[in-house]
Amino acid sequence: MGMSETLKAIADPVRRDILEMLKTEKKSAGEIAEKFNLTGATVSYHLSQLKKANLIIESKYKNFIYYELNTSVFEDVLSWIYRFMKKEGNE
Repeated sequence: MGMSETLKAIADPVRRDILEMLKTEKKSAGEIAEKFNLTGATVSYHLSQLKKANLIIESKYKNFIYYELNTSVFEDVLSWIYRFMKKEGNE
């Protein structure tokens, strides 16, 4: 997905909280849902938006789906932002 999808996905505070949760380890949808006062369907929607933006990766183990950060997308976003911080003559 493009930068627009990525920025749109991280604009939502719930999605940012989910990303924070996944910073240290992968978690199942149930573990993620426990932390929020939202329906399972709403958490599932947020996860699908993060997945659509390629910010998270899912893997299946037995009867569970686990989610983890896709750090390469964050590297791309930081690289894009960094270009705005460079001053002419300092490249």
